[in-house]
Amino acid sequence: MPAPRKEPARPRGPRRGPTLRRKRLIATVRPWLLLTPSLVVLAGLLLWPLVKVVLLSFQDYEVKFGGGVGTYIGLAHYSDLLTDGTLWRIVLPNTVVFAVACVALTVALGTLAALLLQRLGPVWRAVCSTAIMAAWAMPAVTGTYVWVWLFTADDGMMSRLAGSLGLIDPTTTNWFTERLSFYAIATLNVVHHGFPFVAITVLAGLLTIPKELYEAGMIDGASAWQRFWKITVPTIKPIFLVVTILSTIWDFKVFTQIYLMPGGAGSNEDVLNLGVWSYQRAFAQNDYGAGAATAVLLTLLLLVITFVYIRTLFKESDEL
Repeated sequence: MPAPRKEPARPRGPRRGPTLRRKRLIATVRPWLLLTPSLVVLAGLLLWPLVKVVLLSFQDYEVKFGGGVGTYIGLAHYSDLLTDGTLWRIVLPNTVVFAVACVALTVALGTLAALLLQRLGPVWRAVCSTAIMAAWAMPAVTGTYVWVWLFTADDGMMSRLAGSLGLIDPTTTNWFTERLSFYAIATLNVVHHGFPFVAITVLAGLLTIPKELYEAGMIDGASAWQRFWKITVPTIKPIFLVVTILSTIWDFKVFTQIYLMPGGAGSNEDVLNLGVWSYQRAFAQNDYGAGAATAVLLTLLLLVITFVYIRTLFKESDEL
């Protein structure tokens, strides 16, 4: 009996891959899956402490042996904070004016240093860049004590220099008691510590500008000032925005440089800023809820600045 005849296998069509919708889903989910470990770590290190501070700001927290007890009092701390004359008369003006002055001087000095470095040869550019980066690498604590030593009454170098010029009496002048002189020294300290970052960042942008643009400007008779405003600034405007906003965020929350200066830890109320005032209320006065409310106010200010920063960057990217 003949074997049953096998029918030839039908040719199969091409295997269909994932649908377009599935591909889009994978493309959307995959980056978040890759970012999940980092986001979990950041949430543990940043988000959870922030949540705890916000919760603490709604409590009247009392430290006891073996722990602490918090009683929820609603918005009482925020009401007291916003009606406190010290906030509007001293703390907030000190914080805002100091930050604006530091940002303006830091960006201006950093840009001038970047323009100088651009004109140098490779060897001297590397030497000078290393030298100014030493100021940025110096810890804020060390730099602050150096500036305090320079302006110490009687034997400080700047006090002796001003005394030799007949401007002050070094034995009786204390630079750290007056609000203006205190923040002038703090501004020198912050600008000295922050301008290298601006200089190196702006230098990186300057080196990307084609030389042909400057040559064309010189042929058209543009001065150095006109070439800077008409060529340099528009070309690397996003870099200027980045360093300006980052400097603003850093200078709004300055703590170390103020706290370590004589009188800055709270003994001189006229020189308080938001960061030090929050610390003083929480740990010196043991009013942890009020200190947390002050910290939340500072955080909200920084969030507003960050929002403006991100919105500006997106706007710049859409225009390019």
